[in-house]
Amino acid sequence: MLLSITMLNDLEKCKVKPLRISVLFVFLTHHFGIFLGNLKKTELQKIITQTVLFVFLASANVGYADKLESSLSVQKKSIETSQLSQKKVNNLADKTQELAAEYRSTLHKINSLKIYNTQLDKVIESQKTEILSLNKQIEDIDVTQKEIVPLVVKMLNTLETFIQLDTPFLMDERTKRIQELRKMMDRADVTVSEKYRRVIEAYQIETEYGRTIEAYESGLPASQNSRTVELLRIGRLGLFYLSLDGNEVGFWDKKSKKWIQLDSSYQRSISDGIRIARKQAAPGLLSLPVNFAEQP
Repeated sequence: MLLSITMLNDLEKCKVKPLRISVLFVFLTHHFGIFLGNLKKTELQKIITQTVLFVFLASANVGYADKLESSLSVQKKSIETSQLSQKKVNNLADKTQELAAEYRSTLHKINSLKIYNTQLDKVIESQKTEILSLNKQIEDIDVTQKEIVPLVVKMLNTLETFIQLDTPFLMDERTKRIQELRKMMDRADVTVSEKYRRVIEAYQIETEYGRTIEAYESGLPASQNSRTVELLRIGRLGLFYLSLDGNEVGFWDKKSKKWIQLDSSYQRSISDGIRIARKQAAPGLLSLPVNFAEQP
């Protein structure tokens, strides 16, 4: 009896659950009750003591298992909480890196815009200066036109006189060009700049004649004889003709302002010159008479 009380006190100190002890007693009583009546007192006490100790130890182990399960549950929750916290930290770190990269990109754009604005300010200042210059030119345009128109007319008159005094080649074409320029000078729908450009273009065409060689078929210019001949122009050095039958040759004499017939020795050179001008033969040396400018 004293042993049972002591064991119960120990069970209360260990906080063993009464329900589990009762279950164990019922289990033991059910399976071993048939043997208790045949045992001696000492053996019975021994069995009871061992049984109580077994129940105590089993109950204690059950208590420790509950505590261990509870601890594991708490640890699991702690790990899950730590994982969530770590995930939040990783997300914040990634966000921080993105913001840092965006900040650096923004700083680069700001620096680029500063350089662009600095350069743009210089361009604007240059444009302001150009605007002032253009305004000044607009103010002076009336004066400029008044000065250019007489100059263009004078240039046209000079060109016409030059053609009349020049070697008589392509006279129809050159005279027609002068006539068209004079008609253009009287037109109000043509700007002064265009009139000036067209006259300069005519001067360039006349200049080009002095650097080219040309052969063409035409009536004999500046002559009472209207027969058709082959004309050979070598720059402005000389203008020669060859009759269509090839029996007569001549050249334009700048001093006397008339055609001079040449002897037959020049027929071969003039004929070769015509073929060279028409690109029917390779360039070569020609033996022809040339008018030299008189020394003052």
